[in-house]
Amino acid sequence: MTTLTRDDLLQRDAGDPLARMRERFDLPDGMIYLDGNSLGALPHITKDRIRQLIEDQWGLDLIKSWNAHDWYHMPGRCGAKLAAFIGARPGEVVCADSTSVNLFKLLAAALAERPDRTVIVSEKGNFPTDLYIAQGLTGMLGRGHELRLVESDAELDGAIRDDVAVVMLTHIDYRSGRMHDMAAVTGRAHEAGALVLWDLAHSAGAVPVDLNGADADLAVGCGYKYLNGGPGAPAFLFIAERLQDRIRPPLSGWMGHAAPFDFDWSYRPAEGIGRNLCGTPPVLSLAALEASLDTMADLDMAAVRAKSLALGDLFIELVETRCAGHGFTLVSPRDATRGSQVSFAHPEGFPIMQALIAGHVIGDFRAP
Repeated sequence: MTTLTRDDLLQRDAGDPLARMRERFDLPDGMIYLDGNSLGALPHITKDRIRQLIEDQWGLDLIKSWNAHDWYHMPGRCGAKLAAFIGARPGEVVCADSTSVNLFKLLAAALAERPDRTVIVSEKGNFPTDLYIAQGLTGMLGRGHELRLVESDAELDGAIRDDVAVVMLTHIDYRSGRMHDMAAVTGRAHEAGALVLWDLAHSAGAVPVDLNGADADLAVGCGYKYLNGGPGAPAFLFIAERLQDRIRPPLSGWMGHAAPFDFDWSYRPAEGIGRNLCGTPPVLSLAALEASLDTMADLDMAAVRAKSLALGDLFIELVETRCAGHGFTLVSPRDATRGSQVSFAHPEGFPIMQALIAGHVIGDFRAP
């Protein structure tokens, strides 16, 4: 039985260097919110930013706002701010579309970049949309491409051979929270001549990420989870600077054109990361995402990581002592290979979660 008391935990709270961040978010009193992995909280400044954009910009300046308020550059501006959270340079990230659409764009581009290879490697436990996009793309291409799925790290190492064009993995598993060694996997893929596409949906804003330090090639992620950009917030994509001139976007929309307002009939890709834009940017959604990125701009991700691990360790200790004998099984790693979540399995997991939610403790349930 744990010897921890409520006073012990209050003492930890008193010394928490991140306590000031709580005041920047609009969370209901009496609620314990543990579901930032599905939808992040609302930053206070987001409401004012959106109100100002609607009333003062759209309402008063109408079409002039694209230039007067710089709506036009919002995808790149948000990308530059987001880059700091994932170890990228400002010119390597752009915010646009959804994670699924960006997966399609980068996966198709990776296959085109390795035309003599036909295999995509991923995990059976990957988030379903990643696998669905790969299945749809290989079927559409009709050139004998194959999605090779593995179930363990040992299988992953053996699956990366000289027929592999791209390895597509989610950095942190959405169910267990297990975290891949990004640098090691990327290095292994590069040894075999393959590219790597990382899904950072459960990483960006939650754990320190160093894409350039890991020599990463490509990455995608969403803005509505730990980045707190709001429901359906724009996603982001990353392309390493060394690859940008070689990547030709498969969805060559007008916003990715070198001169979109020339209305040229022939597509010419823009320079740099901007060529990966497609349609007209969703200004309201980007404004909400940018407000959150500004809210978090001074956040020390090393401190976030330290607190995350401490909270996770504490939660595991309390569940395993106070709920011993009640059928709970830890499925998350106990050590620092755990991301920013703790997951327990239970035969009655769904009704247990519904009961917690009814008691204003908001967690998450994932089948199976």
